Amino acid sequence: MTPFLMWLLPLSFFTYQFILRLWPSLTIQQVMETFMIDATSFGLLASAYYYGYASMQIPIAIMLDRYGPRYVVFACAIICGIAMLIFTYTTNWYFALIGRFFIGVGSVVGFLGTSKVISQWFSKADYARMVGFTFTIGLTGAIYGGKPISLLMAKFGWESIALFLACVSIGIGFLTLLLLRFPGRNKADDEGDQDDAKLKLSDLGFVLKSPAIWLLAIANLLMVGSLEGFADVWGVNYMMTAYSISKSDAAALLSFVFVGMLFGGPLLSLLSKKLGNHMVIGLCGFGMALVFVAILSISSFNWYLMATLLFLIGVMCCYQVIVFAVGSEFVSDKMLGITIAFLNCINMFGGSFFHTTIGIMMDKFWQGSVSEGIRVYPSSAYVKALMIIPVCAIVGAVIIFSLQARTIRNGR
Repeated sequence: MTPFLMWLLPLSFFTYQFILRLWPSLTIQQVMETFMIDATSFGLLASAYYYGYASMQIPIAIMLDRYGPRYVVFACAIICGIAMLIFTYTTNWYFALIGRFFIGVGSVVGFLGTSKVISQWFSKADYARMVGFTFTIGLTGAIYGGKPISLLMAKFGWESIALFLACVSIGIGFLTLLLLRFPGRNKADDEGDQDDAKLKLSDLGFVLKSPAIWLLAIANLLMVGSLEGFADVWGVNYMMTAYSISKSDAAALLSFVFVGMLFGGPLLSLLSKKLGNHMVIGLCGFGMALVFVAILSISSFNWYLMATLLFLIGVMCCYQVIVFAVGSEFVSDKMLGITIAFLNCINMFGGSFFHTTIGIMMDKFWQGSVSEGIRVYPSSAYVKALMIIPVCAIVGAVIIFSLQARTIRNGR
């Protein structure tokens, strides 16, 4: 029973951080009104989270090895709580950027910390199963971070809900500090952890010099727009603008992306055994592009059709699981950890790329409408800006198939 209790502590933070990740999608209007900004500036603000998240992937992984999840999860949860308070209550634009950046920094420990606890408290035979459970339960945070949070905001006000979420983060941090424990280990084990951390730093140079890993990472970044660009931030406002539906209904629809992800991992893993890893990733890229264009092309709103299309997007977003499997083909076992951290780091920079680019394009296609000093963007501006997502997905898929041909040619 103790291992499961230890697992639940970082798991609760992993689930919770999805709500913070989706927070800007529910507060676009409030943030724009507070700081009197346009879509370009909002895209920069949303991307700050991903800069923080991506930049701390490898440092947090090393800190978990050196100091253990108890103290690192505690520190990151406190950072998230304080950063959420800064982001919510500041009227200074630069403090808002800093707050959002540190929310991203703290959120990194969600999955990494949970994985570390699993490796400490569970056997190697149970590791994959527990990681699967972690993703399944964690994604419920993304689902509940949509319509339920939107309804609470409508009832209690967005600042009150933000304050509550900040307190939850700080509460999780202190519970982790008080309750999370190490299984029995000796000094030699601790020294081994430190050696592993140093080894990861030295192995990073090898990863950075690998053209194959860079191609895989870039393709991964280009294909992530449907999730990090659309589902995370811009999707809710697009649905509200294009179909004149409420924020809570739009958030509920976007939740189907995360529902699809619950099924996508096992399904794509099964397909990869039959078709091959590269083929599945490439087909997901082309498939996401096709489905996304269909979403942007629908003029007459149909709830069931939209939910189905978003569900399919979610299933195909799980190509990222297969990307890690491909990455493992290019490195030895001892460098697998740093390789996955690097791939995930570049993947999260995709969020920054898409938010910034979409924001710039939104302003480019803005038609001059203003309400209470804030720019009002027509659905046509959203459609033109969001078309960057399927275009990049196709480019990413082409890179994957090129990488497959290169791998076959080199006999790997």
